[in-house]
Amino acid sequence: MKVTKEKEENRQAYITVEMEPAEMETSLQDAYRHLAQKADIPGFRKGKAPREVVEHHLGKPRLLEEALDRMLPQAYEQALKEQEIEPFAQPDMEITQTDPLIFKAVVPLTPAVELGDYASIRVTPEPVDITDENINSVIEELRHQHATWEPVDRPLDYDDLAIIDINGMVEEKPYVQKVGAQIQVLKDLMSPAPGFSDQIVGMKKEEEKEFTLSFPEDYPNDKVAGKEGHFKVKLSEIKEEKLPELNDELAGQVSPDFKTIDALREEVVKSLQARGEERVRMDFEEKVINTAIEQSRVEYPPVLVELEINRILNEQVRQLQMSGRGMDEYLQSINKTTEQLREELRPVATKNVSASLVMSKVAEAEKIEVTESDIENGIKNMTRGSAEDKMEELRKLLDTPQTRESLKQSLRTRKTIERLTEIARKTEDTKKETKTKKKKKEEEK
Repeated sequence: MKVTKEKEENRQAYITVEMEPAEMETSLQDAYRHLAQKADIPGFRKGKAPREVVEHHLGKPRLLEEALDRMLPQAYEQALKEQEIEPFAQPDMEITQTDPLIFKAVVPLTPAVELGDYASIRVTPEPVDITDENINSVIEELRHQHATWEPVDRPLDYDDLAIIDINGMVEEKPYVQKVGAQIQVLKDLMSPAPGFSDQIVGMKKEEEKEFTLSFPEDYPNDKVAGKEGHFKVKLSEIKEEKLPELNDELAGQVSPDFKTIDALREEVVKSLQARGEERVRMDFEEKVINTAIEQSRVEYPPVLVELEINRILNEQVRQLQMSGRGMDEYLQSINKTTEQLREELRPVATKNVSASLVMSKVAEAEKIEVTESDIENGIKNMTRGSAEDKMEELRKLLDTPQTRESLKQSLRTRKTIERLTEIARKTEDTKKETKTKKKKKEEEK
């Protein structure tokens, strides 16, 4: 067997392996014996048919396929040992010739991470700024949530609630048929068709109307995209939104715990403050991680990005299944193919891979460990809030080697981020103070 290492780039080794004819013949003979034991060949007991008969009965390609399935893994492992290559993941292999056998392999290598001076990272968290406008916006939203809809005797206007019968056809095929549909007439309403609200605004109760609308080429429903729809509608009722007064009664409607509008306002401020602090924390952590990545030199085989894209897609599939949808339906709704979605996810996956590798290296440098106690507490947090009769069952599902290892990696990453943000919060004053103390100790010594 002749092994040639062509090159090494992008943390991948490119090798070419050429097998000796004798090695190929040995593998073909082994394949014949294996297939002869399983094949039902008329006139012969299993394992007794000559090779020529087996080859004629099953076909030469089948014999070659069996030989390659047996020989390739062994030849690949031997080639790695000969070239002293440590693979990080499964290779991409291509057979370029079968007589004699020649195959090429692109071998992913262990990622290389060279950390920058992460100890010098200094980032100042943004302050949480809660304005009266933010507070009033939330309270206004609460008013809309507790509003009532009352019938009015006037032409339909934007933001009204229309009770309407709709009969829509596209290319003489039924598109939408609804009786007594309740539609809030918003200006940017895209369903049942763009421009539908503009057509029905101004209609009066019991009025009927026909109109045609064009669906844009990029409309999410590709069955009607780029086509025209003909609509017949009949408006049966118009309702107007009546907002509750901004008083203590509204506070009680939101929750019996709020006796006054001032108490409601205080709770809104607390909620905005908590959400603001969480947003600031996440933004701060992202800036710190991005700075650590920018400082570092990271090289990894491209397969890691593909694996991360697969992970993201699998998570999307899981979430879609929980909501009763499938990936095909989702792709149709966003008008994209699987390959288009993969390319859309590539930048996110690339960033995730770099962040994961850098965080792992920082954890190693900072000697960050996760104890069994940490894992147990993590499992407890995951089961917290579950019903008593379900808690033990859920714990058993979570307490598996795979889940514990996944949780361990997650907790290690969290500890690493906390360590990095702790470093990043240090101010120049802290550095000066440290230098002053060090100088004083040296003088005392």
